[in-house]
Amino acid sequence: MMSTKGRHFEEFHVGQTFQTDRRTLTEADHVNFTTSYGFFEPLFMDQSYVAEQTPYKGRVVPGTLTFSVAEGLTILSGILHGTGIAFLGVELKVLKPVFIGDTISVAIEVVGKRETSKPIQGIVTYLHRVQNQDRQTVMEYTIQRMIRRKAA
Repeated sequence: MMSTKGRHFEEFHVGQTFQTDRRTLTEADHVNFTTSYGFFEPLFMDQSYVAEQTPYKGRVVPGTLTFSVAEGLTILSGILHGTGIAFLGVELKVLKPVFIGDTISVAIEVVGKRETSKPIQGIVTYLHRVQNQDRQTVMEYTIQRMIRRKAA
């Protein structure tokens, strides 16, 4: 079990940034995800199709897998451990493809926060920039989370 204590609402400040660890997306990650959730598109499953019909060098990792790994890295960072209450919504843009073997990390920036009517929580808005091993931003998403206050 993780011993890191997450940050409370009061400890997040607009402009504050965090950096996650990195994770390489493996063939096993790709196969497990695509087959478990029915992503049987040739773009994800057929190397010959990709080579003949797309400009890509290899099979593309589904954006939803990239998002899931990015969220896992965010959780592993510890900033939400024991203080995150709810996921409220996300607006997401895929900017570049991610391939099997790419390594991603997430730069997290606090871009907004607001009080709620309940004194035990507040809402924090974050901008997540998912970067590959070449430091190219492959995905950006703005996400809102309900965060526990210290008084709680």
